[in-house]
Amino acid sequence: MTTQRWKPNVTVAAVIELEGRFLLVEEDTRDGLMLNTPAGHLDPGESPAEGCIRETLEETAHHFTPTALVGIYMARTRRPEDITYMRFAFAGTLGAFEPGRALDDGIVRTLWMTADEIRASRARHRSPLLLQCVEDYLAGQRHPLDLIHLDASVAAPEGA
Repeated sequence: MTTQRWKPNVTVAAVIELEGRFLLVEEDTRDGLMLNTPAGHLDPGESPAEGCIRETLEETAHHFTPTALVGIYMARTRRPEDITYMRFAFAGTLGAFEPGRALDDGIVRTLWMTADEIRASRARHRSPLLLQCVEDYLAGQRHPLDLIHLDASVAAPEGA
């Protein structure tokens, strides 16, 4: 009998607030149009902060500079398969917008929502972590970026 090692899927997310509204994306999923913070999977060779910068640009056409770690979260889904996600959520500064940039496949649009609107739309949240990240942000939860240690081997070229 072979024992397969369990590995969570590592994701990154940006919690971006401007004048009381949060930047979200509306995504076309198998469950219909769902809401999420700009988020996605960490790619090989990148730090969580770098992944968050990339995902925010790909999903919103906005540049983003992480300034703090809001938290590290875990959630599990069993549909259609059993997957556990580990999310690194970052707060930061929204940068320049690239008006001609195409958004990632599945992203229908970006929108700005208040915390109350996010709370009222739970049935449309792609991730159960969306609201928790926003609530933690609103509670002032911020951790220094250097809390995440990145060994040089992560970014080393293949074969090095």
